[in-house]
Amino acid sequence: MTRALFIIDVQNDFTEGGALAVEGGAAVASGITSLLEQHPDAYGFVYASRDWHEGHTDNGGHFALDAEPDYRTTWPVHCVAGTVGAEYHPELSTDAITHHIRKGEGIPAYSIFEGVTENGETVGALLAEHGVTDIDVVGLATDHCVRASTLDAIEHGQHVRILTDLIAGVAEETSTAALAELAHAGAVLATSESVS
Repeated sequence: MTRALFIIDVQNDFTEGGALAVEGGAAVASGITSLLEQHPDAYGFVYASRDWHEGHTDNGGHFALDAEPDYRTTWPVHCVAGTVGAEYHPELSTDAITHHIRKGEGIPAYSIFEGVTENGETVGALLAEHGVTDIDVVGLATDHCVRASTLDAIEHGQHVRILTDLIAGVAEETSTAALAELAHAGAVLATSESVS
């Protein structure tokens, strides 16, 4: 059994002070760093995703450039490639990350499975190549990209555990609903204390 960690979108624009800030985002960043420092051998691979949108387009309708965003399918400009907002939060140590995944270049993208490495490798292909069977999921935001990434991981046949003390969502109601949906789909809800 090979266990991997998915770190979803722990970026400046999704944490306090960012364009789409999630309350508790900075704490998630530092918590993930602590997890990896305390359990350096817990994961065979660590895959970290980032929104990596184009700055000169609406990214397939993802950015609401000429109207108010609905915060479901259209959003304010965020995580533009090459900007500070697209970078990992400074409290997130990147030392243990084995694969950096960029998603949303010119298109809407929520799941880590929609992204690729700088070499063009897909997450699905990497999981198969690395013999990954189990995935822990952490990051932002519970009700959007964590949800989408977890559902895709389950669909890819992975045993998925969500570390609920290392995620944060946009809204309490939608985050609670997302976790209920994910548990129903087969994900295990746990905390970082279960990592060994």
